[in-house]
Amino acid sequence: MNTAKADAATARSFVSWRRLRALITKETRQLLRDKSNLMVGLFLPVVLILMFGYGLTFDVRNVPVAIVADDTSPTAQDVLAGFYLSSFFTVTRPTSMHEAQQLMLKRKIEAIVHVQTDFSRQLASGNASIQVVVNGVDANRARVLQAFAQGAIGQWSIKRAAAGEVAALPVPAVSLQTRLWYNEANNSRYFLVPGLIVLVMTLTGALLTSLVMAREWERGTLEALFVTPVNSNEIIISKLIPYFGVGLAGLAMCILAGKFLFGVPIRGSLLLIIVVSMLYLLVSLSLGLLISAATKSQFLASQLALVLSFLPALMLSGFIFDLHSVPAVVRGISRVLPATYYVEALQTLFLVGNEWGLIVKDCAVLALSAITLLILTRRNTRKVLA
Repeated sequence: MNTAKADAATARSFVSWRRLRALITKETRQLLRDKSNLMVGLFLPVVLILMFGYGLTFDVRNVPVAIVADDTSPTAQDVLAGFYLSSFFTVTRPTSMHEAQQLMLKRKIEAIVHVQTDFSRQLASGNASIQVVVNGVDANRARVLQAFAQGAIGQWSIKRAAAGEVAALPVPAVSLQTRLWYNEANNSRYFLVPGLIVLVMTLTGALLTSLVMAREWERGTLEALFVTPVNSNEIIISKLIPYFGVGLAGLAMCILAGKFLFGVPIRGSLLLIIVVSMLYLLVSLSLGLLISAATKSQFLASQLALVLSFLPALMLSGFIFDLHSVPAVVRGISRVLPATYYVEALQTLFLVGNEWGLIVKDCAVLALSAITLLILTRRNTRKVLA
């Protein structure tokens, strides 16, 4: 009788520690058996903290700058010393303005500092100028570079004033003549719209298709397909084509909005923009299908697609954050990502023009990435039930 009363009291109690301990043990064992939960709970935080910690920076460092000094006098070199000593710049010395302009077209430098042949004579007369040509694709970054260039020149004036060589003047002895290339209006939308197209293609591709095959695995419909005469190639192609059409429709809307709503110029070939976008869309679709086929779980597939496609496209492609300012390891990772080459190609085609050397390289990388991912997807989509 007493035992029955004790059991009844236990049943009415808020928590039975014996039952709770058994349930915790059961859930812990289930968690350890399900590797996808461990991956999301342990692997995902590590990846995110490393990606945000190293890849997310608003600092401007190691900006590649070309100095063309037609005046090689000691005075001119002394004025330019601020660029060499600054941690904000990495200086190269092309032999001519033409060579420097070619480096700018190939996106190997972001600014040109030009000292003309009569610089020393102008300085002796009390009013000299230095020309600075800045890549204006990223309007905000261009403004920062202009300020840094002014600071580098200003160091020389401060040093001379401290040495008592000149009196304090209302205007600096050396002024900057700044020109913006590719974005004369200094409009940030010129930079953002091509990057947004990259995100749209990534969302349409990897995030949507990552759920396709995993959903069929969970519902059992893929096993039903395996007993039919269709082969793996037909299954993959049938899942690629609908989302490929959706992606092209999204691309068309983005281009029309960029051109007519935001006034972004299209200085390159529209056909090339479509071709490059089709290659990247194929990369994104293939990556999504590969993740979906390998995980066979919608939840895990969506998480991996976010980490492997959308976040790298947003943070490590050079769309928002400058890759010259991040550690060398992160820059190396960014050079492996297809999104980096797509961003580079779109910004070039929209704002610069048909720079064929750059576009061919970017297309080749995207095509190779698409082929590799399709092969891996094919190997993970076999008509064999596990």
